[in-house]
Formats: sequence, C-alpha cells, structure tokens
Amino acid sequence: MRRAVMIISVLAIGLAIGGYVFFNGERKAPVRYRNAAVERGPVISLVTATGTINPVVSVQVGTQVSGMIKSLHADFNSVVKAGDIVATIDPEPFKARRDQAASNLEMSKANVARTKTDRAQRKRELDRVTSLLAQQFVSQNDVDVSATNLQAAEAQMNVARAQVKQAEAVLSAAELDLKYTVIRSPVNGIVVARNVEVGQTIAASFATPNLFLIALDLTKMQVDTNVSESDIGGIAEGKEATFTVDAYPGYQFAGTIRQVRLAPINVQNVVTYNVVVSVDNQDLRLKPGMTANVSIVVAQRDDVLKVPNAALRFTPPMAGQADRSTSGGKPAKEKAAGSGRENMTPSRTIWKQGSSGELEPIHVQTGISDGLATEILSQELAEGTQVVVGLDRPKGDRSGGDLPPGFGSGGQRGSSRNRGM
Repeated sequence: MRRAVMIISVLAIGLAIGGYVFFNGERKAPVRYRNAAVERGPVISLVTATGTINPVVSVQVGTQVSGMIKSLHADFNSVVKAGDIVATIDPEPFKARRDQAASNLEMSKANVARTKTDRAQRKRELDRVTSLLAQQFVSQNDVDVSATNLQAAEAQMNVARAQVKQAEAVLSAAELDLKYTVIRSPVNGIVVARNVEVGQTIAASFATPNLFLIALDLTKMQVDTNVSESDIGGIAEGKEATFTVDAYPGYQFAGTIRQVRLAPINVQNVVTYNVVVSVDNQDLRLKPGMTANVSIVVAQRDDVLKVPNAALRFTPPMAGQADRSTSGGKPAKEKAAGSGRENMTPSRTIWKQGSSGELEPIHVQTGISDGLATEILSQELAEGTQVVVGLDRPKGDRSGGDLPPGFGSGGQRGSSRNRGM
C-alpha cells in the first residue's frame, strides 16, 4: 500500500513539472521584419574598371645600326623638338666602311675606262679585217673572230658599268649607315624614358632596340581600361567618365570615352574590351603609368521611385518556390531608353506588411540600379510605402537555419548584405 502511494506521488510530481514547463516554459519570439520606405530621387548606373594612364601618342626612338653609344644629348623629362639630336653612336667603323665603298667605286670606274679602251681596239681590228676581206688578203674566219672579240669587249664593258652601279649603291648604304649613327627625335615632345647609357653597345641585328620613349603631348592623356563583356553593352563613345588615382585621394578627374575598341582581350576565358577615356591634363598632375579607378555613367534617372536592393532580394521564410525565383538575383539593368521599358524588364516581387501584419507580395517592373537602390518603373508602389528589407530578431535568437537565403547567421553581417547589391 505504501509503495503504491509512493508511485502515485512520483507520477503526480512528474505531471506537475511537465505541465509547468509546457504552459510556462520558454517560447520562441515572433518573427519581426525590418522595413524601408520607397523614396524618390536620382539613380545612376555605373560601370567600374581599373586602367592605366598613358600619353595619347608616345613614340619609341630606336636605332637602325649597331654600335657603341658615344654620347647622349637627352635625358629623362627633356623637352625635345623634331630633328634634335638625342644620341650618337660611335661613327668610326661606319666611316671606314664608307671610305672602303668609295674606293671600290673608283676601282669600278677605272675598270669601265679599261673596258672602253679594249672595245675600241676590238672595233679597229674588225674594221681592218673587213677591208682586207674585200681584197681577199684574209679569210672569212678572221673576220668572224674579230667580230666575236668585239662583242666580248662590249659585254665586258657592260659588266664594268653594272659594277659601277653596284659600288655606288654600296657607297650610298654606307653613307646612310653613317647618317644613322646620329639619332634624332622624330617628334616634338618630352622624354619619358631613357634606356641606354654612354658606352653601352646596342645590337640592331634582329630587332630595333628602344633607346628613348618620347611622349608627344602630356597635356592630353588617356586612360586605357578593360571593361568586361557583361558591361560593354552600355558603353558608347561620348559618354562621361570619372576616375581617381592614388596620388590625389578624394579628388575626381573627369573624362570622356573616346574609343571602344572592338578587339576582344581573352585572359583565362574572361573576355574584356579596351575602353579609351580621354582626359585633359593641362596642370600635368597626371603622370604616365598611374593606376586609375574608372567609373563610367551608363544610365542616369532623375526624380524616380526607387527601393533598396535588399527589398528585391528579400524572400519570406515560408514563401513558395515560385516567389523565390521571382525575388532572387540582381535587378536587371536598363535595356532601352524612352518608352516601352516596362515591357523589356523582368517582373520582380517586393513584400510589404498588411494591416494584420501578414506579408503581401507586390509585383513591379524594375529599371536601372546603382548598387544600393533600384528604379521602379511600374505604378504599384507609391512614394513613402514601407517595404520589407529583412528580418529583425533579437541578436541572440538569430540562427542561420531560420533565415531565408541571402541572410547570414550574424546580425551585423546580415545587415551589411541587405544594404546593397
């Protein structure tokens, strides 16, 4: 009897504890949402890239002959004009070749004079035997031999004349090589680089060595940048561009797209295109070789409705697969300017809280994006409407499994991801 009472008491105590835990235990806090208002303002779509500042025209000055650098007449940052001497190569070996070629020419001319004399002699012999043939003092064979000798003398004279022309060509080449020992600037400009020193021997046998790099005009510069194939569709000549350089932090330089080159650049299956941005450099602050961080304005909308990109990425935790497919991903960029843009952009889903606290989907057409906000083309939303941009839970109650795709497990990390695309 006492044992049965003890068992019943234990069961009663267990039921009491279970009931207390069930009715008064810790309960999960309700899900709350963070909202943001639909605003009206400008949206600017930018394409960013990294490029290098270069002179618009730069000329590499080389040499066409090999030899030792005897003297230099230009250095780094030297201002030169077209025709100015910038360097000289030791001319003594080339002078010796020129003198030798001149001597060979004189010998060839003397050989021509000798062959002329020989031809005249053969002509007189032929005339003599021809007159004697009429008197039958010589045979016809003697006449033929004299005629053959005359023809041989004429051929030898032609050979000597050809040798004279050949010697003249060799002399001209030697004089030209001697002229090339004096290296002159082909353009007006500034010496950007000097690659040789006095006493250095250069060889021009296989390739022309580069002695100097001369920039034509440093007051007109250009930025050579590579834009990926996914962004090149919005790039066109005449569009404005801005860029910054590390030498002047916080200062933006303005430029204009001068050329979009059609030749693709394929590096590890990544295709880019060279976009040339012209910039004025009257103050000479920009130096060749500087790295520029370029921003190109692809499209701009003023006074339009826009929502944070986090609102386009948000998906309710219990939303179906269809809603996930419409709300995920980045907003589409502008397809065409002017009328009819709503028909060329995809439909996106934005969520807002109703009067009872339940989420209501709103399907809208989107336009361009600046990375933080996206233009709204349709009329389903009004300025000031509150839209859901994320979950708002106590920091200690957040877990990765309870959050929708795109939200991290940490509160601060999830907030940073919602702020932009």
